[in-house]
Amino acid sequence: REELVESGGGSVETGGSLRLTCVGVGDIFCNNCMGWYRRAPGKASEGVAAIDLRDNPTYSSSVRGRFTIVKDKANNLLHLQMKNVTAEDTAMYWCVCDGGYCHSARTPYFGFRGQGTQVTVSA
Repeated sequence: REELVESGGGSVETGGSLRLTCVGVGDIFCNNCMGWYRRAPGKASEGVAAIDLRDNPTYSSSVRGRFTIVKDKANNLLHLQMKNVTAEDTAMYWCVCDGGYCHSARTPYFGFRGQGTQVTVSA
């Protein structure tokens, strides 16, 4: 079975840091782009970050400068390093991949995604 599995979510205080991790299980092949999107309660999905085959990242304006998307090619992992988090970062986060145009704004529409991991930021 091919799937993406996220981990690393949890509770963190405002201003703190958290690292999300995504691993591909099975024969999954993300041939162009991997990324993260999120959805907060009562809000629309928001593309957070994406990274292409050449390791060029894109970010939403809401996280740029605070979040970093990183590939660990040796271990076939994708990370989202979150720093200086705020209550606005509270959401379910999904790891996604797709073969099309690679940009963070497209990530909510990517065809392959994991089950998600919850991030909750408290005051």
